[in-house]
Amino acid sequence: MEQSAGQTSAAAHLYPRIDPFDQRMLAVGDGHEIYVEQCGNPDGIPVCVLHGGPGGACSPAMRRYFDPAAYRVILFDQRGCGRSRPHASVSDNTTWHLVRDIELIRETLGIPAWMVFGGSWGATLSLVYAQAHPDRVRHIILRGVFLATRGELDWFYGGGAGRFWPELWDRFTQAIPADEQGDLIAAYNRRLFSGDMMSETRFARIWSSWENTLASIDNDSPPGEGPADYVRAFARLENHYFHNGAFLEEGQILRDMARLRDVPGTIVQGRYDMICPPRAAHDLHAAWRGSTLRIVPRAGHALSEPGISEALVRVMDRLRR
Repeated sequence: MEQSAGQTSAAAHLYPRIDPFDQRMLAVGDGHEIYVEQCGNPDGIPVCVLHGGPGGACSPAMRRYFDPAAYRVILFDQRGCGRSRPHASVSDNTTWHLVRDIELIRETLGIPAWMVFGGSWGATLSLVYAQAHPDRVRHIILRGVFLATRGELDWFYGGGAGRFWPELWDRFTQAIPADEQGDLIAAYNRRLFSGDMMSETRFARIWSSWENTLASIDNDSPPGEGPADYVRAFARLENHYFHNGAFLEEGQILRDMARLRDVPGTIVQGRYDMICPPRAAHDLHAAWRGSTLRIVPRAGHALSEPGISEALVRVMDRLRR
């Protein structure tokens, strides 16, 4: 698609800003070029950071969970979003294209095996990549688990989360005619791919606002609107993936967890995550014998929430030893 008693602000737990030592555009085929950056220690423990969405992008804040003396941090913008090109394109853009891109990055950078770190959709992609290439993954670190099942999509786009945010749910649904509200993902798909840029952007803002407002436990109203090009790419790509069931078979990730029997993992989950409720993290942990699960008591979904940030920094500090 995050604070327990006595905690201070997230900024107190994050490492200072880290600047990249390498930035490049990598041709991955199918007419796509993706933005890739590296920061930290070139000789450190390699960790691949997978952003959320689908349709988000990597950001400088994502570098700050890693000790720059210990880690070689690799981030990239997935196909169609951020600095990758063509922008907002869903052509040749599936989960399996992204898995192939991750492996191409690893090979291009000459990394035998690495850690994988991802939250929300990034958690989904981390698991699918690791199941495809378990011998290339040293440890998986997940936040806000999303298993890309029909039940999870129904929760968020079928009215479950809307029971907690009825006024925002009304705004999200009432943009769509009543006779199309039985399948809101499909209804928004028709509008986000209408070919009318102004209309696509308008519906993209509504789509994105519904998710962004529910991301943090401290939000009580929609946050400020992002740039039109970012919002349009985010909404189009996310909707494209969800409209196609994330290009996975129903229940595929849990079904294939035996592939990760020798790969350790750490799961950090907000107790009050409205976007990706804790049930998915619970079920994943139960199916993954090499995993540990940390539920953060007063936390929602966002990576930036103090409790989530502190837990993730603690995990990465422990793993560097």
